[in-house]
Amino acid sequence: MSHLFPTYAKWEIEPKSAKGSCLIGTDGKKYLDFTSGIGVCGLGHCNEEVKKAVEEQLNKFWHVSNLFPIALQEKTAELLAKASGMDYVFFGNSGAEANEAAIKLARKATGKSKIITFLSSFHGRTYATMSATGQDKIKHGYGPMLETFEYVPFNDIAALEEKLTEDTAAVMLEVVQGEGGIHVATKEFLQKAEALCKEKGALLIIDEIQTGIGRTGTPFAFQQFGINPDIISVAKGLANGIPVGAIAAKAELKEFFGAGSHGTTFGGNPLAMAAAAKTMEIVFQEDFLQKVNEKSSYLIDSLQEKVKSNKYVKDIRGLGLMIGIEIDLDVAIILSELRKAEFIALPAGTNVIRLLPALTTTKEEIDAAVEIIGKILNSYAKITV
Repeated sequence: MSHLFPTYAKWEIEPKSAKGSCLIGTDGKKYLDFTSGIGVCGLGHCNEEVKKAVEEQLNKFWHVSNLFPIALQEKTAELLAKASGMDYVFFGNSGAEANEAAIKLARKATGKSKIITFLSSFHGRTYATMSATGQDKIKHGYGPMLETFEYVPFNDIAALEEKLTEDTAAVMLEVVQGEGGIHVATKEFLQKAEALCKEKGALLIIDEIQTGIGRTGTPFAFQQFGINPDIISVAKGLANGIPVGAIAAKAELKEFFGAGSHGTTFGGNPLAMAAAAKTMEIVFQEDFLQKVNEKSSYLIDSLQEKVKSNKYVKDIRGLGLMIGIEIDLDVAIILSELRKAEFIALPAGTNVIRLLPALTTTKEEIDAAVEIIGKILNSYAKITV
């Protein structure tokens, strides 16, 4: 009997150990992991440099609270601010906490409450971030949502223009909708959203929870689209598996998050800061990001060449190493078959295979992944011939 609430549909694989892109199950099988902990372990499982940094801090102190000045926290905030082009940072423990902080800051700074988000978006599972999410399936059974959120279709400029008024506090969006099906925003849409925010006195919040920390080939995805947001939220890949979340914001917002305005017991924890600082020092190197882009092109080209022709494949899309394969099949069944073939991937939306490999994955691992995906999808095509 399990004493855990059954909030997750558990897979049949129980991890025993993991290293890089490899996960060893208690069944003795060696799985090629293209989930990286849902885009968290960008440097692969059990990265030695991150491990060493955490161990060094572990031998100093684990927790003292945010009542103390912590030099490592300052260092980590500086790394995040410089890489994002922002000025001030607040550390929490998760992506949902980061988005919660972004929502609070935007409402306090503008004195307005309405926030526009987008259909198929995902921003978290706290009450505010669940309300911000443009997917009804995660809201069932919880009663009325916060009424200050409005939703418009993604990449729809006309719909955004209609909704965005002088009463809008912020527009909150993902550059790539991860949970919603790997949908990439257009440059025209993002730039128009920024312009409309400036015109109406609203803030632009970019949710970089899944896209940030090198996942799309730049430190942050928004940097590829010529926009300059007011607030960004980050989490997943920030500390390579140690729980952490953060917002980074522009200097003019500093006064609205003064002493006592927001807080957290564990946010900015020294162990998380050690992991985050080391992760950013590695990922934000120019040659590292160049390799991410090279692997991205290689993976997409390989999928286009060897998988796209399958009659069940409707589209292959994404940015960096955040790839979606839209299929005309039950994605849960396909993912199960992939696991039987010792390859692990994720769902996105209702019919998308989501690939989030470690940023350190090799071309040999990419070749193996594409071969397995192609083999499983082709086996279904043969069945229906």
